[in-house]
Amino acid sequence: MAVNASEIVSNLKGLIAGADNQMTVTNVGTVISVGDGIATVYGLTQVMASELVEFPKTQALGLAFNLEEDSVGVIVLGEYTHIEEGDEVRSTGRIASVPVGDALIGRVVDALGRPIDGKGPIASDRTRPIERIAPGVIARQNVDTALQTGIKAIDAMIPIGRGQRELIIGDRQVGKTAIVLDTIINQKTSGVVCIYVAIGMKRAQVAQAVRILEEHGAMDHTIVVAASASDPAPLQFIAPFAGTAMGEEFMETGRDALIVYDDLSKHAQAYREVSLLVRRPPGREAYPGDVFYLHSRLLERSARLSDALGGGSLTSLPMIETQASDVSAYIPTNVISITDGQIYLEPDLFYAGVRPAVNAGLSVSRVGGAAQIKAMRQVAGRLRLDLASFRSLAAFAQFGSDLDPATRQQLETGQRMTEILKQGQYQPMPVEEQVAILWAATNGVLNDVPTDQVQAFESEYLEYLRTAQADLLRRIAEEKALSDDLIAALRTATENFKGGSRFASRPAAAAAPAGARAAAR
Repeated sequence: MAVNASEIVSNLKGLIAGADNQMTVTNVGTVISVGDGIATVYGLTQVMASELVEFPKTQALGLAFNLEEDSVGVIVLGEYTHIEEGDEVRSTGRIASVPVGDALIGRVVDALGRPIDGKGPIASDRTRPIERIAPGVIARQNVDTALQTGIKAIDAMIPIGRGQRELIIGDRQVGKTAIVLDTIINQKTSGVVCIYVAIGMKRAQVAQAVRILEEHGAMDHTIVVAASASDPAPLQFIAPFAGTAMGEEFMETGRDALIVYDDLSKHAQAYREVSLLVRRPPGREAYPGDVFYLHSRLLERSARLSDALGGGSLTSLPMIETQASDVSAYIPTNVISITDGQIYLEPDLFYAGVRPAVNAGLSVSRVGGAAQIKAMRQVAGRLRLDLASFRSLAAFAQFGSDLDPATRQQLETGQRMTEILKQGQYQPMPVEEQVAILWAATNGVLNDVPTDQVQAFESEYLEYLRTAQADLLRRIAEEKALSDDLIAALRTATENFKGGSRFASRPAAAAAPAGARAAAR
């Protein structure tokens, strides 16, 4: 058979012309040890910090956490028991990121943004890296718009502004989660998107929180990011960063968002566990030396952006669980120094029936009255200081029974104010109703109401305003300040209510305390 040289050359030229000469370069490494969710990988010389890597054999993902001279410490995001020594590891070129956008609202997702509520996939085509640099000083503006929690004790004494970072601190089981759930429920009509990040909680507790939010119609504006106690420590470590990335999407599109971290004590413990497993040197209480930076780089991402950048905001409510009310421990003092104030919940007040158990003396908002409407500043200007003085005075008064009339009057006023500031769980109150009842309390309306009847007075008084004086409440909400004619109308409405109710003013002798009547005799 004759060989046609020209035909062979033609075929070779055709093959060469049609050849795909694109070269794909993949950074590949090998697992040299694995255990406790940490894989030590040899190779991966081009991997970036916080880059996602893939274990092709098991389809698992990992996060490049520790970049050493000749190896990489990878924290496995998920199940790691099927990963073995010698397995191949490939870099993906993608920094760890999560889906963001409106598609997540109303959903429960894990720390990687994957749905865990059984409602199907999330239709979002946008992602954001979980880690990013916080907005600079020039990109921010003053915090001067109130974020209403619906809780009288907080909105009056420790106001929270949009873009603020307000720590909620206290022992376990003193009502920290109840406060943040009330705040989320109160945002139904405010347009604020809420992100609830549950870190290290039992799955039953997460399900209960979701159920409460659903019952009150709050899941319509809420995203729940859950890294429960049964999830690996790496997922608990990245969960707050994932939730913050979701919140930043709303902030940077000119909207307002609120993120709750429940709680950062468990987050620090998860970070300590991961750091010790990759053999980073431990410091105080075995936490790594950069645990302060862990929380500061997270919380500094909450801000109110300038109008040039859309004017959106991300408000954060981190929570810290103390041991035996020790607010001077390592992690609590770290977070206190990062945030713009703290709400301290005191166990003794909680067990005494004062709920929310806010300690007015140790709680503070470093934004202050700038985050309140003018009407609230008018009625609650000295409330926090007066209540703190009452608590200290009451502690001394229990040692002696012979009190002068001025001291006795101050104690009785403080007791009535304490009763007024009590509030039921999951019952947030509109700001105009808060202003009305606090105006009554600070203007002597309750002076002749027995202390044990104060809450009944409040309930009936507010019901009267809602039904017979709805226009008055509407004016307070719209004007956001108590003008002279508005105060006159409020006074008239209050007198009409008292005159026609069981709380009508009693004769002075009957209203006086027993000790005063005995002294008069």
